Amino acid sequence: MVLLENDSFLTELTRLFQKCRTSGSVYITLKKYDGRTKPMPRKGNPENFEPVDNKCLIRASDGKKKISTVVSSKEVNKFQMAYSNLLRAHMDGLKKKDKKSKSKKTKATQ
Repeated sequence: MVLLENDSFLTELTRLFQKCRTSGSVYITLKKYDGRTKPMPRKGNPENFEPVDNKCLIRASDGKKKISTVVSSKEVNKFQMAYSNLLRAHMDGLKKKDKKSKSKKTKATQ
Protein backbone atom coordinates (compact mmCIF):
# COMPACT_ATOMS: atom_id res chain seq x y z
CA MET A 1 0.00 0.00 0.00
CA VAL A 2 1.27 3.42 -0.93
CA LEU A 3 0.82 6.33 1.48
CA LEU A 4 0.45 9.53 -0.55
CA GLU A 5 -0.01 13.22 0.10
CA ASN A 6 -3.59 14.49 -0.15
CA ASP A 7 -3.29 16.10 -3.60
CA SER A 8 -1.44 13.17 -5.14
CA PHE A 9 -4.00 10.79 -3.59
CA LEU A 10 -6.81 12.63 -5.36
CA THR A 11 -5.02 12.48 -8.72
CA GLU A 12 -4.32 8.74 -8.29
CA LEU A 13 -7.94 8.19 -7.27
CA THR A 14 -9.02 9.92 -10.47
CA ARG A 15 -6.81 7.53 -12.43
CA LEU A 16 -8.34 4.56 -10.61
CA PHE A 17 -11.85 5.76 -11.46
CA GLN A 18 -10.93 6.23 -15.14
CA LYS A 19 -9.27 2.83 -15.29
CA CYS A 20 -12.35 1.09 -13.83
CA ARG A 21 -14.93 3.06 -15.81
CA THR A 22 -15.88 0.28 -18.24
CA SER A 23 -15.52 -2.70 -15.93
CA GLY A 24 -14.43 -3.15 -12.36
CA SER A 25 -14.96 -1.42 -9.04
CA VAL A 26 -13.13 0.99 -6.80
CA TYR A 27 -13.38 0.31 -3.07
CA ILE A 28 -12.93 3.24 -0.70
CA THR A 29 -12.63 2.95 3.07
CA LEU A 30 -12.39 5.68 5.67
CA LYS A 31 -11.52 5.37 9.35
CA LYS A 32 -10.19 7.29 12.31
CA TYR A 33 -6.40 7.22 12.54
CA ASP A 34 -4.50 7.97 15.71
CA GLY A 35 -0.99 7.87 14.25
CA ARG A 36 0.08 4.52 15.61
CA THR A 37 2.22 2.28 13.48
CA LYS A 38 2.53 -0.51 16.05
CA PRO A 39 -0.26 -2.56 17.64
CA MET A 40 -1.49 -1.74 21.14
CA PRO A 41 0.16 -3.68 24.01
CA ARG A 42 -1.79 -6.21 26.03
CA LYS A 43 -3.59 -5.34 29.25
CA GLY A 44 -0.67 -6.33 31.49
CA ASN A 45 1.64 -3.59 30.14
CA PRO A 46 -0.41 -0.44 29.41
CA GLU A 47 1.13 2.31 27.35
CA ASN A 48 -0.01 5.89 27.65
CA PHE A 49 -0.48 7.17 24.13
CA GLU A 50 -2.56 10.21 23.34
CA PRO A 51 -2.83 11.45 19.77
CA VAL A 52 -1.89 15.08 19.14
CA ASP A 53 -4.86 15.73 16.82
CA ASN A 54 -7.59 13.76 15.12
CA LYS A 55 -6.71 12.27 11.76
CA CYS A 56 -8.54 10.30 9.15
CA LEU A 57 -7.11 7.43 7.07
CA ILE A 58 -8.58 7.03 3.59
CA ARG A 59 -7.81 3.98 1.48
CA ALA A 60 -8.77 3.18 -2.11
CA SER A 61 -8.26 -0.02 -4.06
CA ASP A 62 -9.31 -1.55 -7.36
CA GLY A 63 -8.28 -5.03 -6.30
CA LYS A 64 -4.76 -4.73 -7.70
CA LYS A 65 -3.51 -1.28 -6.78
CA LYS A 66 -3.90 0.19 -3.28
CA ILE A 67 -3.44 3.83 -2.32
CA SER A 68 -3.98 5.68 0.94
CA THR A 69 -3.66 9.07 2.58
CA VAL A 70 -3.91 10.61 6.03
CA VAL A 71 -5.97 13.79 6.40
CA SER A 72 -5.42 15.92 9.49
CA SER A 73 -8.19 17.92 11.15
CA LYS A 74 -6.67 21.17 9.85
CA GLU A 75 -6.93 20.09 6.20
CA VAL A 76 -10.25 18.29 6.34
CA ASN A 77 -12.40 21.08 4.83
CA LYS A 78 -10.16 21.56 1.81
CA PHE A 79 -9.83 17.81 1.24
CA GLN A 80 -13.56 17.18 1.68
CA MET A 81 -14.49 19.73 -1.00
CA ALA A 82 -12.03 18.28 -3.51
CA TYR A 83 -13.01 14.69 -2.62
CA SER A 84 -16.75 15.34 -3.00
CA ASN A 85 -16.24 17.03 -6.39
CA LEU A 86 -14.20 14.02 -7.51
CA LEU A 87 -16.91 11.58 -6.40
CA ARG A 88 -19.66 13.57 -8.12
CA ALA A 89 -17.71 13.58 -11.36
CA HIS A 90 -17.11 9.81 -11.37
CA MET A 91 -20.33 8.41 -9.92
CA ASP A 92 -22.24 8.52 -13.21
CA GLY A 93 -22.11 4.76 -13.81
CA LEU A 94 -24.65 3.91 -11.10
CA LYS A 95 -27.87 2.26 -12.23
CA LYS A 96 -31.23 3.82 -11.39
CA LYS A 97 -34.01 1.65 -9.99
CA ASP A 98 -37.02 1.03 -12.18
CA LYS A 99 -40.12 2.09 -10.22
CA LYS A 100 -42.59 0.28 -12.49
CA SER A 101 -41.02 -3.16 -12.13
CA LYS A 102 -40.80 -2.71 -8.38
CA SER A 103 -44.52 -1.92 -8.08
CA LYS A 104 -45.42 -4.92 -10.25
CA LYS A 105 -43.39 -7.24 -8.03
CA THR A 106 -45.14 -6.04 -4.87
CA LYS A 107 -48.59 -6.51 -6.46
CA ALA A 108 -47.67 -9.99 -7.67
CA THR A 109 -46.58 -11.12 -4.22
CA GLN A 110 -49.84 -10.02 -2.56
